[in-house]
Formats: sequence, C-alpha cells, structure tokens
Amino acid sequence: MVKTEKFIAQAIEEIKKEAGNEKVVMALSGGVDSSVCAALAARAIGDNLIPIYIDTGLMRKGETERIQTVFGNIRLQVVDAGDEFIAALAGITDPEKKRKAIGEKFIRVFEREAKKSGATCLLQGTIYPDRIESEGGIKSHHNVGGMPLHTAFTKVIEPIRDLYKDEVRDVAGALGLPPEIQHRMPFPGPGLAVRILGEVTKEKVEVVREANWIAESEIVEKYRPWQCFAALIGLGTGVKGDNRILGWIVAVRAVNSRDGMTADPLEIPFAELVKIGSRITAEIPSVSRVVYDITPKPPATIEYE
Repeated sequence: MVKTEKFIAQAIEEIKKEAGNEKVVMALSGGVDSSVCAALAARAIGDNLIPIYIDTGLMRKGETERIQTVFGNIRLQVVDAGDEFIAALAGITDPEKKRKAIGEKFIRVFEREAKKSGATCLLQGTIYPDRIESEGGIKSHHNVGGMPLHTAFTKVIEPIRDLYKDEVRDVAGALGLPPEIQHRMPFPGPGLAVRILGEVTKEKVEVVREANWIAESEIVEKYRPWQCFAALIGLGTGVKGDNRILGWIVAVRAVNSRDGMTADPLEIPFAELVKIGSRITAEIPSVSRVVYDITPKPPATIEYE
C-alpha cells in the first residue's frame, strides 16, 4: 500500500518534470482515476493543464450533463464526438478490435484538440490493473493496449500507473475530492461499447444505456456494489401482448471487489431481481429477456468484453 501523502508529493514533482513548460491535455472522464490525475496535475502545472471530456456517444444516461455540473469550476472542454466513435466501430464485432478502434479514436480526437491549443503532452489516468490486463493479454484497455503505436504527442504522462483502485481512492480522499468522486463506481473507458456483444449501433447503445440506468437505480443505493451494470448480450424470442417477438437479451451484473483484479457476484434477493427484470422489459419494449450473471472473476471478467 502506498503512503498517500508521500505519493502525492512525488506525483506532483513527476508531472512537473515530465511536462516542463509545455501545455498538457488530459483525458477527464469524471471517474476517480482521471479526477485524481486532474487534481494532481492542477497542483503541478496550473494553467498549462487543459482538461478535456470527450462525449463518445457511449456514455451512461445523463453522464455528460453530470460531468459539466461536477467540474463546472474548472476550464473543462467538452467535445461531442459521438458520431465519430459510432462510425469507427461500424462492422466490428471482435472485442479486442473494438477496444483498439476506440483507443485510436480517443487519441486522434485528443491530437486534434491539442493542436488547437499548442499542447504537446497527453496525461491520462492509467492504473496498474489496466497495465496488468493489457500486458497479460486478458484484454486491451483503450488507454494501454488499445492505444495506437504512433501519436503526435511527445509524451504520455501517467502519474497513477502503479496504483490499484483502492489506492487511488485513498489518494482522492487525501486530495480532498468529494465523496461522490472518491467512491464512484468504475465505468469502462470504452463505455457502453464493451457492454454490447457484437457490432455497436446507435439502437443498441440506446437500449443498453436505458437498461444500465435501471440496473444502477435499483442496485447502487440499496447494495453499494463495487460495480453494477446491464449488458446487451444477444437476441431471443419472447411474448409481449399476444405477439411473439424477437427481442434483446439483457444481462444484469453486480459484483463486489477490492481492487478489480478479482470479484464476487453480489447476492441480491430474488424478489429484487424480478423487479429489475420487470422494469427493464416493461420500460424498454425491444427487450424480451433479462438474466442475472452470477459468475465470479475469475473465470469471468467483470465487463463482458
């Protein structure tokens, strides 16, 4: 476990040294990892930091509006690139290729925005599990294995690259970040794209976004999971009214974990699961079936792709 105050001092000095007098764009998603990086970098380089939030079109319901509210006190740039990301994913079904397509699109958008301000460095919130899973061949995180080999940036600065998630949360508390950010549930960098098995389309994104919102609203406050979400895993037959339909199958997943490297499924009362399933099928007409995933990590990963 890192000594928090010592780590903060060292990280600030590292960012100062790496950035020098250059302007730095940073990927601010609103999660605890990127928020900690933003707080560290603001102390280290002040106005030379340019925080950017990219709306990929793959975000949770209301996410962009929430980010703008939470970070309204800083000079946050919001970039709407939803159509670009959907276009980059067209026809792709392989999970690794999806992650690489998203990683490359992120970099190209950041390069474009950096050029406008003359920034030459990129700062991002890569943490140790991202590196372990990418380098170990488990999955390519968009900010590690999914990054293109060649970029226009002279440096990529990753001040929390050696920390686990629980350590990042400790640093967030020491930096004085609000509890809403410090204890925020993880959300994958590729967004809802890795909660859709097969090709990503706008229609599928809208379905999984709404299902995800329902799952979170029913589970988060009552059970305080490490992570919970809904994923669209395929098509199946169903009956609505007097009609047989071919509808989406949605999987709900909720787990507890310490650092994301292992995870156990959350025990939710059957009546609560029935309620969640009933809400999803009633509120999203194109969904015909809801299942609850009870698989730990390992053998499964937390996310579906």
